[in-house]
Amino acid sequence: MQRPRNLAARLARTLILWVGGTWLVCVLAVAWYVDREIDVNFDNELVEVSHRMFDIALREYEAAPAEAKAAATPIVAPPPLFAQDEVLYQLLDDGGRVLLRTTHAATASFDVPLAPGFDTSQDWRIYTVRHPSRALYMQVADPLAERREAVMRTLTVLIAALVAVLPLLALGLRHIARRELLALADLTTQVGQRSGSDLRPLQLQGLPDELHTLGEGVNSLLERLAHALQVERALAANAAHELRTPLAAARLRLQTALEHGLDRAEVQAALEALQTLSHRTEKLLQLSRAESGAALARAPVDLARLAATVAEEFWRDAGVAARLDLQLDEALQPPQAQGDVDALAIALRNLVENALRYAGDARIELAVQAPATLVVRDFGPGVSAANLATLRQRHVRHSADQAGYGLGLSIVGTIVQQHGGRLSLTSPPAGATQGFEARIELQR
Repeated sequence: MQRPRNLAARLARTLILWVGGTWLVCVLAVAWYVDREIDVNFDNELVEVSHRMFDIALREYEAAPAEAKAAATPIVAPPPLFAQDEVLYQLLDDGGRVLLRTTHAATASFDVPLAPGFDTSQDWRIYTVRHPSRALYMQVADPLAERREAVMRTLTVLIAALVAVLPLLALGLRHIARRELLALADLTTQVGQRSGSDLRPLQLQGLPDELHTLGEGVNSLLERLAHALQVERALAANAAHELRTPLAAARLRLQTALEHGLDRAEVQAALEALQTLSHRTEKLLQLSRAESGAALARAPVDLARLAATVAEEFWRDAGVAARLDLQLDEALQPPQAQGDVDALAIALRNLVENALRYAGDARIELAVQAPATLVVRDFGPGVSAANLATLRQRHVRHSADQAGYGLGLSIVGTIVQQHGGRLSLTSPPAGATQGFEARIELQR
């Protein structure tokens, strides 16, 4: 049978099958219990009847004529006033000879051992009792058909009740399933009404726990998609803004060089413009990676080793090596932080590049401090209080002849934020009359 496509119908059908099956099992269990209890009750009645009839049967036997007692056939007790209430019994001596029996006792098979207690033949339940003081036995028989009929009546009533209630139960369960799944229908409607550009979170008020968890997962996915889309748009906007000028400059320089017979100065200027283009392209890729948080690791990072590695990259330039100092406190335990070593290296490298660009010929310090702090400070002209407030904004220039802090500090701020740290900018550094300091405080 094909399963229904509607979830409410599937749920209702499953509930009906399980409830109906459970009910049927319970009916069978009740029937077994009723059968057992009926047997017990009938047996108790059989014992009580045998005890009452023993004295009556014995008096009838003793009142019979002597020739009847001596006959080979048993004495037949007179029929009762109400034939339907006749008790089938027979009175026997200890040799097994039937002394007295009821009118219809001959139709019963009393082929059971002559011993006190219950026994069962094919159609009868027989109880044998011995006289307390005489060598006489009485056997009373009860038809098993009456017991089976009582069990079948009970079972029929229970099954009929199940059959009668099952349609009402099906309607009720279907109604309940549809009502409880209205929240899922509302969630489905919200998702279906969204366009490809509508990445707002879903409304989850009033949802049950299971659907609320599902909705939170969908909202988390929408948030990641929105973030990825935002990063993509930001990269396009940044690329359009940052690459327009160096591309135009390179094109102009090359055009001028061609018009003047490849003048060396113009070619050199075009090469510098292309180098600026390459530098900004690298920054844009770094910014895109930082904003997306793609594949950021969470592992212990030795900050002293990280600072030394970055410093060694800049010390390859002899002019930079004379200005850049690395300060490590050998007495302290090597500071460590949880993070991505490559991303932190990009952030630190950008701070050193900014210091080299804006400090002129002044000295630059790269320091590692406990518990997990990286500091880059220079003693150049510094930044005014008004400009300091806008340093982290992208594409902001504070000098007509420099590329500006914009992308570099934006990259640093984004990486630090992705690591749950804090970026502090001050000018001048504490204890100095001029200069600029950038401090990255990370989590351990």
